[in-house]
Amino acid sequence: MKSLIAFQAMRAAPVWIAVPAFSRPAMDSDMRLRRLMSTLPLLLVLPACGFFVAPVHAAEPAVVTPTIAAGQRVYSIGHSFHMFVPALLDEMAQAAEIPEHRQVGASAIGGSRVIQHWELADDKFRSKALLTAGEVDVLTMAPIFLPDEGIENFASLAVKHNPHIRITLQEFWLPFDAAPPESRRLARKKVDHNAITLEELRKRHAPYFEAMDQKVKQLNEQFGRTVVYAAPVGQAVLKLREKILAGEAPGLAEQDDLFKDDIGHPHAALKALVAYVHFGVTYRRSPVGLPSPAILAKAPASQVKLLQELAWEAVCEHPLSGVQAE
Repeated sequence: MKSLIAFQAMRAAPVWIAVPAFSRPAMDSDMRLRRLMSTLPLLLVLPACGFFVAPVHAAEPAVVTPTIAAGQRVYSIGHSFHMFVPALLDEMAQAAEIPEHRQVGASAIGGSRVIQHWELADDKFRSKALLTAGEVDVLTMAPIFLPDEGIENFASLAVKHNPHIRITLQEFWLPFDAAPPESRRLARKKVDHNAITLEELRKRHAPYFEAMDQKVKQLNEQFGRTVVYAAPVGQAVLKLREKILAGEAPGLAEQDDLFKDDIGHPHAALKALVAYVHFGVTYRRSPVGLPSPAILAKAPASQVKLLQELAWEAVCEHPLSGVQAE
């Protein structure tokens, strides 16, 4: 995808992203009871921010929501800035010894808005079927820019059939390091990820983050309770770029080391950072101390630890991530 058009409006010629087929056996009453009972001990005693394995450097909220101990059934909807997450989240959940974590399915279209997934013929990736059956505990969606009516459509369907579902919206890093209309101009030019300052990055991301936060709040008001949460991926990316600029990111010499191309598709370190954020939001526990995932096999241990810490800091600091008490 070499242009923002390819990233924003793929209705005419979508790019399908290959993802593995996921399956999950039917859950009988005994399994449901085990899921519930496995959750209770940690719900009673464990805080979220800063508890798991090692402390982080972020200021911790005074009150936090409890860690989720039971494995979650996850369905993911998104584009190429998101669809590497399911496999990594599964690996991280296994490493954390979280029982019965399942990726029950995924709808992956390159450069897609959420509405494109909603409009797929014959429920191509079974998203509607699984949500209607109440077989999803966590629905992750990765919009590009708003408005996107697909978000409301999927959220409403999910809540109707599972009142306890949690829905996360990924707040990503801006393609081409810019928002429209500037990104349309940059799509036709070479983007120098190293040239931009942290101050300018924050300035460009701020309106996007604010719009996404308002969307989360609006949906929760619509449902009359907290159902939708922010996955602050873009905020974690800015934290990592700040560390790179300061020379404090082991194994990452410059900002461009994070990206494969001008649009900003991620290399391994960035993929892991994004997945750590989703781990933190999904299970409300720190990833700090988890074994290195396979994609970081060649990365120094200090880099892995930094990625884990920055992801958890971003989750703890965001008021809509779900780890802070309402």
